[in-house]
Amino acid sequence: MEGYDTLHEVLVKLFNEIIEIEEKAIITGEFRDISNNDMHIIEAIGLGEARSMSAVAKDLSVTVGTLTTAINNLVKKDYVRRVRSEKDRRVVLISLKEKGEKAFHHHKQFHEDMIRATLEGLDQEQTQVLIRALTNLSVFFRRYEK
Repeated sequence: MEGYDTLHEVLVKLFNEIIEIEEKAIITGEFRDISNNDMHIIEAIGLGEARSMSAVAKDLSVTVGTLTTAINNLVKKDYVRRVRSEKDRRVVLISLKEKGEKAFHHHKQFHEDMIRATLEGLDQEQTQVLIRALTNLSVFFRRYEK
């Protein structure tokens, strides 16, 4: 298969470095007190309306118990607000505080810069081929989730 060795080298190197690179890029300055995992929780909570703990846990493919531990930490550090639902007191709602929103935008900017760098120099057709190839890779990985 033509390009197999090059693609293998690029993908393996990328997979091995992506978490480390992202952490170095986004866990800086005022966000040194949280982890890369915390940043992804902040991303999952998102902006706007408060979300239930169970919905965020589902999006992250973790248990509510696992998420609770991380949320406790983010509440203490003033990134996240946690309240009980007025409609159903059993439901815990979480939303971002001002510091959490800043972290969200900081992380989003990193992702936008990463996409821009990835697409640099590609025409529309090449972009579509890249999207198709990465979608195929995503489908491959999802087979191992179950």
